[in-house]
This record gives sequence, structure tokens and C-alpha cells, in this order.
Amino acid sequence: MIRVGVVGATGYTGIELVRLLLQHPGVSIDVVTSRGEAGRRLDNLFPSLLGFSDLCFIDPADADYAACDVVFFATPHNVAMREVPALIKQGIRVVDLSADFRLADVALWERWYGESHAAPELCAQAVYGLPETHREAIKAARLVACPGCYPTAVQLGFLPLLKAGIVDTRSLVASCGSGTSGAGRQAKLGSLLTEAGESLSAYGVSGHRHLPEMEQGLSGMTQQPVSLTFVPHLVPMSRGIHATLFAQLTDGISDLQGLFEQCFATEPSVMVLPAGEHPATRNVRGANICQLAVAQPQGRDTVVVLSAIDNLVKGAAGQAVQAMNLMVGQPESAGLEGIALTP
Repeated sequence: MIRVGVVGATGYTGIELVRLLLQHPGVSIDVVTSRGEAGRRLDNLFPSLLGFSDLCFIDPADADYAACDVVFFATPHNVAMREVPALIKQGIRVVDLSADFRLADVALWERWYGESHAAPELCAQAVYGLPETHREAIKAARLVACPGCYPTAVQLGFLPLLKAGIVDTRSLVASCGSGTSGAGRQAKLGSLLTEAGESLSAYGVSGHRHLPEMEQGLSGMTQQPVSLTFVPHLVPMSRGIHATLFAQLTDGISDLQGLFEQCFATEPSVMVLPAGEHPATRNVRGANICQLAVAQPQGRDTVVVLSAIDNLVKGAAGQAVQAMNLMVGQPESAGLEGIALTP
């Protein structure tokens, strides 16, 4: 039995992680922390856990992770980078769901996040936790930086095209929509029902923190610099990301559908839909699945890829469990076999 701890389990990503871990046949949750809810039972704060957990939140200052094989950080950025070094020294493996270790270039991280990094020496050691591109490295990793939700949907969508070297890497475009849970559980004016409901709005158009992460990952797929235009949108729904991706073909290919199907033929968490079908966020709600579709409208030189994930599952907690499974030698899909919810 793998013993784990969860730092920061009161947010949407944290409680989604707890939900998945409680259903995992090979995992025992030993420690769950929260400064604000210390002493409170999880099932009191989240009644959906009634009958499934008798755990209580512990103050992080009092938490003992010595018996843990893996510790997850489901915290805002700048928390993990202050606490992870001590855990690594103890021989405890870490999966960080925040942005603290996603960028190998420390100066780039500091420019986008506006502060000094507290553990720059670990940035180059962290393994990026996208299993479809870093599976073997994740198995041996001491520290995994779990990808962001937008970067997961975007990178998986572009992966077959970049691996095949058939698109212009200087003119990639991603237009993406996310549900309001992507903004976190804290009260924010823009996430209120009366503000976000019945409305579609773009944000971060001049620059979004996920952009350098996406360009880093996409560049790694093609071994050359990549330029991406990324425009995120807030969609009036609780969960899900839908990404519409555009790329200019530089090499004629007669079977894009076959290219995508072959690329992901053995991937347990990526589903390429039959030609002519389109993914939708409702089809992946609650599941650790990325649904993809590819098209070449009017037979012109623009290829369009559609990508849909649940931002809290394949875009965060589910992918973190996927990484943990690889790290400890469990079947990659253990605890993640759940079918998407309908409606």
C-alpha cells in the first residue's frame, strides 16, 4: 500500500485529488493539511466524502510526512518551492500540482510570476509530469511538476503534428475556454454566477502564465523554438477545458486522422474520436481523459485540432495520480478508470 500526504486539500484541485486517491486500490492517505481548517474533518467541509473518509485536516506546521512514500502539493504557487526541498532530502517523492517547478528556466519563471524562486536548484531536476511525453522520466523522478490544465489540452492536441514535423512552429494558435473552477475556490468577483453566467469573455490576451509552459513543452516535442498565440476564455460552467488549435501545414499529408490515431494508439488517457466527430467537455466530465479530433477544413493548409479535458482531472488531480502510479510502479490507470459523468 502506497502511503501519501496531500498538502492543501481544501481547494477544488485538492479535494478532487482526495476523491481520486480514496478510490485508489493501492493508496492510503495518511496526512491532509490545511492552515485554515486544521482540526476539522474532511467530510464536514466536503459532505460528498461522508462514509468514505474519517480524516481530519492537520496544520502544515504540525504535519509529519516521514511515513509517506509520496506527498502531493495542491497549493497556490510559491508554497511548494519553500517546503519541497526538505521532503526531497528525507527521500520522500513529491508531485507538485502548482506552477513552482514547471519551468526549467528560473529567470523565466521569476519574470512571469513576479517573485524570486525559493528553490531554483530543483527547477532543472523536476520532471514535467505529462505522461504522454515524459513517461520514462516520471518513473524515476523524485519531483514531478504536474502540468497546468490549459497546457495539458494544448500540448496533447499539437503533439502529433509537431512530432511529425509537418506544421509551421512559428504560427501556432490556441483559443481555449475554461470553466470557473480553473480560477480556484476562493471567492472572486469574476467567478460569481451573476458575473460569469450567461457570458463568454476572454482574459490574459496580452500574456498568460501558462504560455511559457506551453512553449517550453511544445519546443521539446519538435526540438526547435515554437511561437504560440494563446487566448484563454472564461466559460459559464463549473468544469472543463475546450481548446481549438490552429496550425499551418508545411508538408502535405493525406491522413491526419491516421496520424493522430497512431500517435495515441497506446495511450490510456487520450481518445482520438472517429473522423467527423467533435469532443465536448460534457463527455470528459469527471474522467481522466483527453478527447481529440482533427480536421483540415476545405482541404486547405490550415489544420484544426479540437481538445477537451476536465480541468480538475486530466488537467490536474487525475494527471497527478497518473504520475504517482508511474513513480511507484502501479498500473498507470489505477484509480482512474471511472467513466465520465452524464449529464
